[in-house]
Amino acid sequence: MLTSLSKIPAGVTRMAGFVLLLIGLAYPFAVYFGIEHLSPRIFAALLGALWLTRLLSKDGAASRWTAGTALLFCLLLGLLDNAALLRWYPVLINAAMLVLFAGSLFSGMPVIERLARLQDPDLSPSGVRYTRQVTRVWVGFFIFNGSIATALTLWAPLAWWTLYNGLIAYLLMGLLFSGEWLVRQRVRGRP
Repeated sequence: MLTSLSKIPAGVTRMAGFVLLLIGLAYPFAVYFGIEHLSPRIFAALLGALWLTRLLSKDGAASRWTAGTALLFCLLLGLLDNAALLRWYPVLINAAMLVLFAGSLFSGMPVIERLARLQDPDLSPSGVRYTRQVTRVWVGFFIFNGSIATALTLWAPLAWWTLYNGLIAYLLMGLLFSGEWLVRQRVRGRP
C-alpha cells in the first residue's frame, strides 16, 4: 500500500522537504508566538501533513523511521491537544537524529560516509575512517543538543527555549559544519 501511495511527483516531495526545513527553523518562534492563540491540534495537523508527504515520498528505512517517529508525535499531540507537548518536538528530532547517526555506526555504512560517497563513490580507507569519526562527532552533538533542549523544555521559560532551539542550536550546527569543512580541507591537503 505504501508503494502505491508513494507516486507523489518529485516537485511536490522537494517542496515538502523544503517546507519541513523552513518549519523546523521557524517552529520555536511559531510556538512562542502561537501557543496562546492556536490549538496544538493545528500544529499537529500542519506538521503531520508535511511529515506524511515526506514519508510517502522518501525511500530508505532511515527516512521512513524518522518520518514515522515525527508522525507518531503529531498523532499524540493531536489526540492530547496539550500545549506543553509542543516544546518536546526539538527533543524528538534530536533523538531521532541521534538514533539514526549512532545506529549507522553499528550497522551498515555510517551516515557521513554515505553522504561522502555521493561525491566520491571510491572513498579511500582513510576517508572511510574520517567519515566514521565525523559521524561520532555528530552523535556527540546530538547528545549535547538534545540534552540542552530537554533541560530547557523541562525547566526554562518559553523565551529561553525559543532562543536556544530557534537560534543558538542552529548557530552551533553551523559552527560544527564549518569546523568540519575546515578540518576536511586540511585532511585532504595531506599527502
